[in-house]
Amino acid sequence: MKSLTRLLPYLSRYRTTLYLGLIAVMISNLFTVATPWFIGEAIDELKRGLEKGSLQHTDLLWYAGIVIGFAAIAGVMLFFTRQTIIVVSRKIEYDLRNDFLSHIQKLPLSYFQKTPTGDLMALATNDISAVRNVLGPGIMYPADTIMTLSMSLVLMFVKDWQLTLLALIPMPLVSYAVYYLGKVIHEKFNERQEQYSVLTTKAQENLSGARVVKAYVREEYEIEQFRTASWDYFKKNLVLAKAQSVMWPLMFILVGLSIIITIYVGGLKVISGEMTIGTLTAFMTYLSLLIWPMIALGWVTNMWQQGAASMKRLAKVFDTVPTIRDTELTDHGIDSVNGEIEFKNVTFTHEGAQTPALQNINLKIPKGSTLAIVGYTGTGKSSLVNLIPRLYDISDGELLIDGIQIQKIPVEVLRKNIGYVPQETFLFSESIAENIRYGDDDAQRELIHDAADVSQIAKDVADFPQRFETMLGERGITLSGGQKQRTSIARAILRRPNILILDDALSAVDTYTEETILQRLRKLMVARTSIIIAHRISTVKDADNIIVLNNGKIAEQGTHDQLVALNGIYAGLYQKQLLEKELEGL
Repeated sequence: MKSLTRLLPYLSRYRTTLYLGLIAVMISNLFTVATPWFIGEAIDELKRGLEKGSLQHTDLLWYAGIVIGFAAIAGVMLFFTRQTIIVVSRKIEYDLRNDFLSHIQKLPLSYFQKTPTGDLMALATNDISAVRNVLGPGIMYPADTIMTLSMSLVLMFVKDWQLTLLALIPMPLVSYAVYYLGKVIHEKFNERQEQYSVLTTKAQENLSGARVVKAYVREEYEIEQFRTASWDYFKKNLVLAKAQSVMWPLMFILVGLSIIITIYVGGLKVISGEMTIGTLTAFMTYLSLLIWPMIALGWVTNMWQQGAASMKRLAKVFDTVPTIRDTELTDHGIDSVNGEIEFKNVTFTHEGAQTPALQNINLKIPKGSTLAIVGYTGTGKSSLVNLIPRLYDISDGELLIDGIQIQKIPVEVLRKNIGYVPQETFLFSESIAENIRYGDDDAQRELIHDAADVSQIAKDVADFPQRFETMLGERGITLSGGQKQRTSIARAILRRPNILILDDALSAVDTYTEETILQRLRKLMVARTSIIIAHRISTVKDADNIIVLNNGKIAEQGTHDQLVALNGIYAGLYQKQLLEKELEGL
């Protein structure tokens, strides 16, 4: 239950509304508990009137009016309770979900590489909803239960303290049952939620990878895998349901024992004249009022155990400290980046990896120059450029921007001055215009068209029925690979960044279109820094400086002509591509 203490700051925001709700609970219970007292008095009045033959209708109407009036006031207060406490729980759910998304957005890429998307989806939906139940019904019903129990017991003691003590004999069993079953429910609920994460991950992978599943005719295999995961979730739900199903019947049985004791002992007292019929009726009515609190006790215990398990899972995410963030070293006086980049003995190792992805990188990229990076697959090209916007942090050495250590530059300032097209293109389920405008919400339509023209996507958009307002499917599935890349390039250059990074962003574009894009980029990026990763030599041959990475180290460096003359890795790649081009011509 300690995990639920993390919710206290959220409750504090709405404490005034919560206090009003609790006052409404108290008033509602006050009038509810007072009602049996008057019912008992009415029955005794009826008995006396019948015995004396002097029963007045006005007396009965008086008691009936009191009961109806008390019920109306209790009902209005109960409505007000729901409009305060339950509404507050919905507001906290809204705050918690926003805080959750805000926090995971701050986490580094390494976190998402080891955390399944399905886990995060389950936390953002099921687990936060379970926590919300603790803050709504989990507060309202305990308050209602405690007040009803305390008020009813006080009046029951006033009526007959001996009978009250006898009626309470089964109550210690209630406490033990709640304690024992609560532990079981907590454990089983946690197991169910973990399996729900597995199920959600499997579903998300199947939907995102639908093309691959169909291409490899693996529909039956995936269906069977999902069926197995779903069956495990089903079984864990049944185990949890069994544990929960014991709670309520047990409450009924134990309360039923109290009723049996009351009827027997109270009946004997009525027969002996120690107690009136009205008092016994009031006593029975009070016991009936205790039935719901006893049931609610079990229900709320389930709710709190589930909420505690969910909050514990959420806490693991909230307690993950973003490794890439502004710290005490950050100079918040820096508000822009010019574009000079320098690596000094930089080494970088991916989390959990045994060997470094980059070793002893020494490289200077002057402002306004174009750097090209080539090399075999897996030599660290993407890792190198990912260090510049601090998608990863260096493991050793120094990375300087404009002569300033990169850790001193505010992360937001750094990234706002960088236009980045990653190797894996991602587009949102929005219009083409919204996808291009993603880096600049205030961009006018003219700037969007200009960026699309530079990236050569404008001519394709002109053929679409709704042009720039054409809606894209999930991850831009309605566009070809080349169209997605060119849309991403337009998105990056719309910001007129001081540093532009293209990570193999022209691989799906034909050579003619590629050359046109590069020519227009050169004009756009005058006095700005460009870094291009490519496998085609034609893409990089006009760069001011070209580096060849091999096994995480800079193996060669120079201009196109210098590297060809060196007759090394670059020259080999160049000769091979020339030969492929000749063969294509034949």
